[in-house]
Amino acid sequence: MGRKVRWGVLATGGIAASFTRDLLEMPDDAEVVAVASRSAASAEAFAERFGIPRAYGTWAELAADDEVDVVYVATPHAAHRAAAGLCLEAGRAVLCEKPFTLNVREAGELVDLARERGTFLMEAMWMYCNPVVRRLVEVVRDGAIGEVRTIHADFGLVASDDPGHRLRDPAAGGGALLDLGVYPVAFAQLLLGEPDRVRADALLSPEGVDLNTGVLLGWDSGAQALLSCSVVADTPLTATVTGTAGRIELPRGFFFPEGFTLYREGRDPEEFRVEGRRDSYQYEAAEVMRCLRAGEKESPLVPLDGTLAVMRTLDAVRDRIGVRYPGE
Repeated sequence: MGRKVRWGVLATGGIAASFTRDLLEMPDDAEVVAVASRSAASAEAFAERFGIPRAYGTWAELAADDEVDVVYVATPHAAHRAAAGLCLEAGRAVLCEKPFTLNVREAGELVDLARERGTFLMEAMWMYCNPVVRRLVEVVRDGAIGEVRTIHADFGLVASDDPGHRLRDPAAGGGALLDLGVYPVAFAQLLLGEPDRVRADALLSPEGVDLNTGVLLGWDSGAQALLSCSVVADTPLTATVTGTAGRIELPRGFFFPEGFTLYREGRDPEEFRVEGRRDSYQYEAAEVMRCLRAGEKESPLVPLDGTLAVMRTLDAVRDRIGVRYPGE
């Protein structure tokens, strides 16, 4: 692979635009060479907007482009299995947006395919690549707060109440859990691993998706995580990790934080800050490119086994609250 990594972007929505904009600010490392959409007009408009040389009106054309090193899959998550699978089948490395898939069965199929083909695959869990979050993990693992006992995290916003909106549509994998709850769950499992017990309760919409969900995860160590997500309430978007010797507090926007505060008895609060844009997608892009240059097929920051573990928890939560998607 040459000095620059050549990216293809699959989908042309808002998150695809944000990711592409950040890639283009990494001119020494990344080059965006192609974009694909189910609509040729949409792909061509996106390509013109960002100066991308090739625009495709089908996903298959992008997957077949031998001048693409890695494809960023930015479709709604109900299409992740099909889109990422198409690219992996064609031998393209893939960075797939979160939530990784609708369920752990689909996730396992993608992971098995990538491992069988020896092709790089990573979930776009940008939180795990954020330098502040990485520093927090180091502080916790160094024992600064002792043994972790509780984690609190929430992610809620007020979304459209239109039954046709994707967050209300079961066929689109709608609801609060997959779109927003994946962050609190992934945060808890980053620090504690896969839980031993899962409990949950939710308010469901007439369409059958979750609008307001509470989750209690338990570990045999005695640790617990109290998590919530909502598409009907603007919650604080904060997180707290409490241990036997102290606690860490993350401010609003815990999943792309500007810093955190460490509290320990008998000491002044300690502030941790890391230079750089808190909302940048460049951190996950840089990790993908590092892996590709090193010949690594999985990222140690966002391991596939960890992605599968989060999907198992999300499936367990949906089982508890009674949410099923078409075809499951």
